[in-house]
Amino acid sequence: MFGLIGHLTSLEHAQSVARELGYPEYADQGLDFWCSAPPQIVDTIKVTSVTGQQIEGRYVESCFLPEMLATRRIKAATRKIINAMAHAQKHGINITALGGFSSIIFENFNLQQIRQVRNVKLEFERFTTGNTHTAYIICRQVEQASQKLGIELSKATVAVCGATGDIGSAICRWLDARTDVAELLLVARNQERLQTLQEELGRGKIMNLEEALPQADIVVWVASMPKGVEIDPATLKQPCLLIDGGYPKNLANTLQHPNVHVLNGGIVEHSLDIDWRIMSIVNMDVPARQLFACFAESMLLEFEKLYTNFSWGRNQITLEKMDLIGQVSVKHGFRPLLV
Repeated sequence: MFGLIGHLTSLEHAQSVARELGYPEYADQGLDFWCSAPPQIVDTIKVTSVTGQQIEGRYVESCFLPEMLATRRIKAATRKIINAMAHAQKHGINITALGGFSSIIFENFNLQQIRQVRNVKLEFERFTTGNTHTAYIICRQVEQASQKLGIELSKATVAVCGATGDIGSAICRWLDARTDVAELLLVARNQERLQTLQEELGRGKIMNLEEALPQADIVVWVASMPKGVEIDPATLKQPCLLIDGGYPKNLANTLQHPNVHVLNGGIVEHSLDIDWRIMSIVNMDVPARQLFACFAESMLLEFEKLYTNFSWGRNQITLEKMDLIGQVSVKHGFRPLLV
C-alpha cells in the first residue's frame, strides 16, 4: 500500500475542504486550531496501471498550512510533517510520498534527526520526497512543450529559478547532459551553492531574477514560497514558455499574456481514471487523471515493489535515477501535462 502526505494551500482553502469532507469541527477554526490539529487519513485511493496491475493507497492530510511558515510557527510546521509520517507508518503504509512543503520542511529543518514520534520509531526507508519523478517530468515538459511552441532548445536560453534546490539542481544536470540547450541561467538565493552547481556543470551563468527573466526563452520556476510569486509579463521575452513547478502554483493566474505560455510544472496525467477524491479538492483540471508527479512516484514505487526512499536528501538526484523512474512512469501509463 502506498501513501501520500499532503496539505492545503491556505487557511481559507483548508476551511472549505474540511466542510466538504465532512469535518465541520475544522471548518470554522482559525490558524491556532490548525496548528494543533492531528493528521488524518481522509481518502482511500485505487490506481490501475496500463499493464492491468492494481494498487491501493491512502491520502494523509497533515493539517500543515503555508501560513505557519509565514507567521513563524516553525515548531507547528515541523511537528505536522513528523506526525503525518508517523501516522502513515502506524497504518502500515509501505511507501509514502511527501508532497508540497512536506519534503521542503523535512530537509530544511533537518527532521531526519527525529527518529522517535511517541511510540513510533520512524523508518525513513518508507518515505520518498518524490523529487526524482518531479524533476524528470519537468525536464520532459521543457523538451516537449518547447517543441510544440516552436522554441528550439539549441538556440534557447533557459533560466532555472531555484536552481540549487533538490529538483532545480537535477533539472540543470538533465538539461546540461541530455539536451542541447544553448544557455543556462542559474537563479537562487544562496551564492555559494550556485557557484558549486556552476562548477559541477562546467557551464551556466549565475544571475539574479531581475537579470535572468528578460533573457530567458524558457523559465523553469521550482522555488517554492508560502505566498507564491508575482512576475510582470512585460519583463519576459515574447514568446516565452514559463513552467511553474513551485507550490502553490499561481503563475497561470497572475501572468495573463497571449505570448507568455504558462504550464503547470511537475504535473502528470494518467492514462486511466484514478478512484479518489483528493485531486478535485486541490483543483486539478481533470482530477480523475491529473496529479502531482511527487505523488505519482510513490504509486510507481508501489507498482514496482521498490520500498525504498528513492528520493531523499538534498542534491542526491542522479541522471540514472531519473532514467529509471522515467521508464517506470511510461510503463504504467503516466505522461507529462502539456496543456
